[in-house]
Amino acid sequence: MEFFCYHRDRPGSAVLRRELLQEHWSYMDRYAAEMIARGPTFADDGATPTGSVHIVDLPDSAAARAFAFDEPNYQAGAYRDVLLRRWRNMLGRTMWDFPGGRTGGNRYLVLGLGAGPAADITVPPDRDELIAYGPLLSDDGATWLGTAVLLRASDPDAARAVLTPDRYADIEVHGWAFGGRPA
Repeated sequence: MEFFCYHRDRPGSAVLRRELLQEHWSYMDRYAAEMIARGPTFADDGATPTGSVHIVDLPDSAAARAFAFDEPNYQAGAYRDVLLRRWRNMLGRTMWDFPGGRTGGNRYLVLGLGAGPAADITVPPDRDELIAYGPLLSDDGATWLGTAVLLRASDPDAARAVLTPDRYADIEVHGWAFGGRPA
């Protein structure tokens, strides 16, 4: 089962996150084989971290909850909240398979929070700029709750345009970067 996990930073937690960086990476190393995508989100300045995205393939909801809530930054209080949802990998690949590579261009996380009937449940035709794409689902996987996308785009407005605007209660756009230990 695939899960989308977004840990949102608590204001003022940057120092704590820096202190726990090696613990965070060591924890994530345990999930390397299950990782579909990962990386930090940033404020509009492009430099201030605001959260951490992980998309993982785990056996069940209990394993996903353990993944999200046993994470060292979460345990230390660095995060203000966690969005954890079932997810479906509509591209059938990991971020490491993205043809655009790890660098170059602006990268974004786009979260469309659902309102009503399912929207954007098929992959857009211009999939070359998509790094990860899929629906956010209820715990049992039966109900559409929104859409989560990682993509390369010219700017936040272009990133937002990947989703149908009037089909969501809210669409969030966050700067994002490929994550993991530096090579």
